[in-house]
Amino acid sequence: MTVAGLIFANIHDDSISELTRMRTMASVPFGGRYRLIDFTLSNMVNAGIENIGIVTSYNYRSLLDHLGTGKDWDLARREAGIKILPPNITAYDIKNTGPESTMRLGSMLTASNFISRCGADCIVLSDCDTICNIDLADVIDRHVENGADITIVVKNYTDSDRIMSKNSIIRSDADGRVTDVRAYTPYEWKGGDISTNMIVVNRNYLLAQLAIASSRGYTSFFRDILAKHASKDRFFVYRFDGFYSFVNSIAGYFESSMELLDFGIREELFKNPLRPIHTKVRNSAPTLYKEGSRVVNSMIADGCVIEGEVENSIIFRGVRVRRGAKVKNSILMQDTIVGENVTLNCVITDKTAVIRDQCVLSGHRSMPFFIGKGVMV
Repeated sequence: MTVAGLIFANIHDDSISELTRMRTMASVPFGGRYRLIDFTLSNMVNAGIENIGIVTSYNYRSLLDHLGTGKDWDLARREAGIKILPPNITAYDIKNTGPESTMRLGSMLTASNFISRCGADCIVLSDCDTICNIDLADVIDRHVENGADITIVVKNYTDSDRIMSKNSIIRSDADGRVTDVRAYTPYEWKGGDISTNMIVVNRNYLLAQLAIASSRGYTSFFRDILAKHASKDRFFVYRFDGFYSFVNSIAGYFESSMELLDFGIREELFKNPLRPIHTKVRNSAPTLYKEGSRVVNSMIADGCVIEGEVENSIIFRGVRVRRGAKVKNSILMQDTIVGENVTLNCVITDKTAVIRDQCVLSGHRSMPFFIGKGVMV
């Protein structure tokens, strides 16, 4: 059984437009030293998938810089490895540059050449905004055992606060066979399985469905393909019981990040020796904690200088927190400078932000205060 991977880099960019204005969802910084794509990419590599296509539409310069040749994921190869799949644009045809090319079905149609030529028996499809450490090899094995056309990884949810209309509800019988696929609607929600948007599909089946979708003008993979064929074809679910989070808003990004401060969640995500989460390696100096500094329950990346207080926060590489500053419940991205006697609470800064001396900034967990890239406050 040969398997290839397909990752959608621009899916759900509009969910956190504050952070995706100049980058793809895939390259949004996360957890101090990672990008969102690192989790999806590492899950595939840990399952032995060596041929991975990444579908992009726009704003992918930072993604290219992060991925490089793929050597940090052991994907720098002459054969297979990482393949960036940009939009299919000609001088006379720009239809793939519109919003439809960033949707899941449109992205697959853009990548149809990769799908048809990869030669794999199965394709693992995944969004890039899912945060988990999953054994995809077991998902693939279960897919083969069931003789499935499609296997959808699902997660049971009872809390509707983190779910939005872009999530699909998956209903299945006692044998795990999918019986219904429908969009999430708040007034109908009583708890159940939602799709994690990680899907294993037989390549020939996918190619046949893409051909039909192209000829009939379909626009939604879940509505026009999964929902219409759920009762006829062999669709199965794989229930994932581990930690799973996804980014659906700036508040969702904040909550997903703050969950990393839970020791058990960090252990599950990052401490499995069989399934490490890989990222681009940077050789930075260790963080310097100066006399009088205080750090409590926080994640601090390398290359920082901490002179003030940091509590319940995530600090990326190269951040400087100067004397007298108090940073609490905040996320400070790379090379942010926090001036003297600054007070921050529930604040997210993009890269190279500068907060001048004496500033007091506060948001709320449900509406964090955001400072854009390179902005001085």
